[in-house]
Amino acid sequence: MSCVAGAETHSRLSVPAGRVTDVAEHEVLIRARGLTKAFGEFTAVDGIDFELTRGEVFGFLGPNGAGKSSTMRMIGCVSPPSGGELTIFGLDPVKYGSAIRARLGVVPQEDTLDVELTVSENLLIYGRYFGLRRDVIKERTARLLEFVRLADRADDEVEPLSGGMKRRLTIARSLISEPEILLLDEPTTGLDPQARHVVWDRLYRLKQQGVTLVLTTHYMDEAEQLCDRLVVMDQGKIAAEGSPRDLIARYSTPEVLELRFALDEHEQAGEKLADVPAARLEVLADRILLYTDDGDAALAAVAGLGLEPVTSLVRRSTLEDVFLRLTGRYLED
Repeated sequence: MSCVAGAETHSRLSVPAGRVTDVAEHEVLIRARGLTKAFGEFTAVDGIDFELTRGEVFGFLGPNGAGKSSTMRMIGCVSPPSGGELTIFGLDPVKYGSAIRARLGVVPQEDTLDVELTVSENLLIYGRYFGLRRDVIKERTARLLEFVRLADRADDEVEPLSGGMKRRLTIARSLISEPEILLLDEPTTGLDPQARHVVWDRLYRLKQQGVTLVLTTHYMDEAEQLCDRLVVMDQGKIAAEGSPRDLIARYSTPEVLELRFALDEHEQAGEKLADVPAARLEVLADRILLYTDDGDAALAAVAGLGLEPVTSLVRRSTLEDVFLRLTGRYLED
């Protein structure tokens, strides 16, 4: 069965003969309890709990060094846990790593394509790693290249392809074995906005076809677009978990009023704005944020104080507001 079938939409990928396929709709594919990863005295992942169910898109968000990639490497069975429990398909990844990896697709942070081979040859070589027959690989290659909009580049070498094309080819390659879980580590980092949206479209289509996705990302809009559920990680721990909408409702307000004042008025304006009814006030170096249920009413209250911002913007709260509240706005070494 195809993970990119055209007319017919499937709820799950095909599985090898002998594997149980009559699964519950919300079958847990990955379960972590107290999961820990340490490198010497440094603890990268510090006792986290999470579950991933079949058919959902699950995201890990966090600043650099939060433990996202270390967690993904444990899920990918290339780095053993230091403590706690981790099961994937109900199996221990330390004992059954090879069997689990055969059921995973992986899109790493950096493309690992063979740039001296053609587009289709990259899929052929990867398919042979999984022991697939050439006729099976040929059929899947044609289908996958059509899916990632690279069918017209099948015979081209990889080297001259754009970054977005290479990323889409990496996604196609990861699907050649029709995996049950697709792991994507920052799938659109470094791509321009147009290329990012093309990749999002392909991933959204996979989601609609019931493919189970696990991703890390620095892009909050990407997480909002794709993830059913996500965790925000900070310093190796989980700071929050839920759907994007639930997290915004829990940690932010419906709207945010952004104000910019002249430099010589900024500090004084921040002090006066403390009198405006709002759930939270943030005075940043370049602007002031008022978190409120009604941005227009807050803006009217600002005018009532006799303050005249250079610019004002009322916008809806986003996942980025949640992320920055939970992990901080400033870089840490």
